[in-house]
Amino acid sequence: MKIVHTVEDLRAVVKSAKSAQKSVGLVPTMGFLHEGHLSLMAAAKKNTDFVVVSLFVNPTQFGPNEDLESYPRDFEKDAALCENAGVDVLFNPSVEEMYGSGYSTYVHCEGHITQALCGASRPVHFKGVTSVVSKLFNMVAPNKAFFGQKDAQQVAVIEKMVRELNFDLEIVPCPIVREPDGLALSSRNAYLSEAERKDALVLFKSLKLAEQMIEAGERDAQKIKDEMKALIEKIAYAEIDYVAIVDAATLESVQRLQGDMLIALAVKIGKPRLIDNIRLWV
Repeated sequence: MKIVHTVEDLRAVVKSAKSAQKSVGLVPTMGFLHEGHLSLMAAAKKNTDFVVVSLFVNPTQFGPNEDLESYPRDFEKDAALCENAGVDVLFNPSVEEMYGSGYSTYVHCEGHITQALCGASRPVHFKGVTSVVSKLFNMVAPNKAFFGQKDAQQVAVIEKMVRELNFDLEIVPCPIVREPDGLALSSRNAYLSEAERKDALVLFKSLKLAEQMIEAGERDAQKIKDEMKALIEKIAYAEIDYVAIVDAATLESVQRLQGDMLIALAVKIGKPRLIDNIRLWV
């Protein structure tokens, strides 16, 4: 595996791979890798010939009171995991390399798709995501890019950006990877104490409750959300950001469930704000 830190070096190794007629897969990450990230790399290995992983804690997607400075980092461990996963190139740029001085060019997907769900409480987040991802697409020009479905809104936003800006690549959403007890893997799980880790299971339990209600015939979105919230509120210190049932493509709220539905939630358990979701055809 080759580790590069500059755009120039990244482009050189990708150009060499493409000259050998290799298809290129990109897995963008912010590091502190876990099995969820490794599943994206495995999908990239299976579906492309040459895998690029980016490792960059992107400052533009963090708000002023968020955890940019404390976001967990372990480059040596991450590099070892990437090498063991068969990654061809690990791109680990500095903030200066990505943005330079006086940087002022951003890509922003407007409208409900970025204002709903996480966008309501993190107003700068998706502007930072779409900007850095579009930069990575321009640097790598991959055939396919792989993203985790745990960040379902991010996937929807990036898919929309790719369509509307005519990027010549395929977005490949990959399933959520969970612990055996159901907790969705997240780099921010590292913030959880042992007790908080146990209480964090309430996110998955509330999603399973919704699924059970739907299987029993319930189609009233508000009734399902009310039951989910009641379960979460049994954890005294849990702070609900949102519990939502939306159209999976547009992220528009629905009153009655029909078609491709996304049930998503964000809850603060102790320090970390955790997200999870399930996608169902009703």
